[in-house]
Amino acid sequence: MQSLDNIGFNKKLDFPLTLATSQYSSSNQSLSEIKLADTGYGQGDLLVNPIHMASIYSAFANEGNMVKPYIEYEEGKQEIYVENAFSKEAADELQKDLIQIVEGPNATASDMKIAGLTIAGKTGTAELKTSYEDTESGTLGWFDCFTIGRQQGDLLIVGMVENVQNNTDGGSHYIISKIKNVLQ
Repeated sequence: MQSLDNIGFNKKLDFPLTLATSQYSSSNQSLSEIKLADTGYGQGDLLVNPIHMASIYSAFANEGNMVKPYIEYEEGKQEIYVENAFSKEAADELQKDLIQIVEGPNATASDMKIAGLTIAGKTGTAELKTSYEDTESGTLGWFDCFTIGRQQGDLLIVGMVENVQNNTDGGSHYIISKIKNVLQ
């Protein structure tokens, strides 16, 4: 799991507010193949701080470099948190794939599409179950996105909402409608 450690997992994020540390296993030990697969689709032990997630997504718009998160914008100031977190080629490919999630023929986030604006994004759902039998714990709906070529300046938005398990549109689509209102 060295690759996750290299992009800031299991490390305290240098940020002016106290944040939970992103981690990939509650025991911080290597994952079995089954647990790794479960984690890949939101059923495992991956815990990601939303501010850290924003930094990860920033790499897909910055040639593989993760931008250090900040609270207050200062003109011309951009610090790199992890240089070459991903290769430029991998970041470019992920950016193209994320655009297809919004604009492609089989887009799962086509409801995020805004005429005249290129948006790269990813839907996500994570169950907070403590076991397979757990029916009481909630579900998180995620939508993370960034704009490309926006006249007023590009934006990166990480959206997450809790307890969307009974939402008929799905958790991601609930948060997409909120994010879309910000961008229009």
